[in-house]
Amino acid sequence: MSTQPSPIVVGYDGSPGSQNALHWATAEAVRQLAPLRIVEAFELITLMRPSPGHVVSLEDLRTTRQKMLDAVAESVRLHHPGLQVETSLVGGAAVAAVLEEAEHARLVVLGSRGLGGWSGLIVGSVAVQVTTNTHCPVVVIPNDPRPHAHEGPTVVVGVDGSKASAKAIDFAFDQAEELHARVVAIHAWSSPFLTYADGASMLQFDEHKIQEEARLLVAESVAGAAADHPDVQWTTELVSGSAAQTLVRRSESADLMVVGSRGRGGFTGLLLGSVSQSVLHHAQCPVAIVR
Repeated sequence: MSTQPSPIVVGYDGSPGSQNALHWATAEAVRQLAPLRIVEAFELITLMRPSPGHVVSLEDLRTTRQKMLDAVAESVRLHHPGLQVETSLVGGAAVAAVLEEAEHARLVVLGSRGLGGWSGLIVGSVAVQVTTNTHCPVVVIPNDPRPHAHEGPTVVVGVDGSKASAKAIDFAFDQAEELHARVVAIHAWSSPFLTYADGASMLQFDEHKIQEEARLLVAESVAGAAADHPDVQWTTELVSGSAAQTLVRRSESADLMVVGSRGRGGFTGLLLGSVSQSVLHHAQCPVAIVR
């Protein structure tokens, strides 16, 4: 007895950001031979003083939204005849709608900013709630992705040796294989023992030793995924400095940025602190967050 494959879920509201998300999710569904599920949150806003003669029933509003959503799905089917496309118009808030749909999804794709139920996705609490409560990977597509020139498709992954980082590495190599891309594994660290004496700053560790340990950590972390994907080329980048700045800067030449939900070292608190806010606000490529 065959089992229905889990879908790729995309949040949609008609905004430019959600259209970018739909485009990315559609391409991914085609690559993975997975169903595409387009989800819209339908949240009723009540006006205290409706204009005379302009009263519209809730059922009429829902019907109109459903027709628009069905038209979007039909357009996707027209361009991708073999793709299974489903729609879901969910009553209620966006967070609840996404989390409910994500329970059975292999991947959730969201635009960085939207309208209606998806407003403030990055700057508000919605993104934090979705990424911290969804067990499947979440990909956030920038509202205005910038084209860039590079030698070929590139997937960048943050590495720090944590379990979340290991899951991110597996996801990055899977994506790279599908995209025929190379993987750039980045490890960033800050100087933890900076002291001041006689008006001068002094580092209390051997920079060369730290770099060699970082190189070994990345090599060991990537070894399993690299062995499982022998055709994927990968390189290492070791950076002494801010993890957030490193990732944001590297996004300028990346096709996808992959990070774990939380980690240690240079990527500690990625989703809960200032690093996540910097990456999600300023990354110029799609960002995948893997739990």
